[in-house]
Amino acid sequence: MRLGERGPGAAGFTRQYWDENYAKPEVMDGVYNARRKALALRAVLDAEYYEVASLADFGFGLGYIFQQMIDVFLPQRVLGLEPSPYIFQLALQQPLTKVESIEIQLVNLDLLTWCQTAHDSDRTPFDLGVCTSVFQYLSDWEIEQVLPVLARRVKYLYLNVPTDREFQYQAEELDFVDRYAISRSQADYLRMFHGHFTIVSNSVLESNVHFDVNSTYFSDLLFRF
Repeated sequence: MRLGERGPGAAGFTRQYWDENYAKPEVMDGVYNARRKALALRAVLDAEYYEVASLADFGFGLGYIFQQMIDVFLPQRVLGLEPSPYIFQLALQQPLTKVESIEIQLVNLDLLTWCQTAHDSDRTPFDLGVCTSVFQYLSDWEIEQVLPVLARRVKYLYLNVPTDREFQYQAEELDFVDRYAISRSQADYLRMFHGHFTIVSNSVLESNVHFDVNSTYFSDLLFRF
């Protein structure tokens, strides 16, 4: 994609996308096992004595992971971004939590626009960011713009994005093709993360702005990439 070109997810997907890609949510990774993933992340962070008082989801979609992260971590402050007007309106129709003390802000906005308009002085960084099934809908240029801002605005980032090999597996073994997604290799993503985030655990990225080898909560330095 050309410099400045937006990816397919920038404007937010219409109902057609959600009907196609989530036709069988009960068998989709990140849906049927959403609570397991939230509990697993909580266990990893608990083991390092890291507390999550603020949480941001940068594309909450149908809200499966988002809702479970809120329920498991019970943060004081929550931000949810979702660019799709269709799915955003659905999210407003049901509460994400029954805990009234949690401050929740939902914004119908794409990640790049939020990064371009968010100011570091607005509030302290989020303890945890959640970004699942988002990066494959961003152009290379968008990711390059987003990563340095995310590294300032979140301390740890829970990230899931399929690589080209996973897309191949989905097509060959599961007979599923995401015609909206951009396919990239593991090397492509690692090259983009370099300088902004360090991988410290499964799906967990640590901000290089807020931590280094001397200040990290993840003290097993062998597993820093």
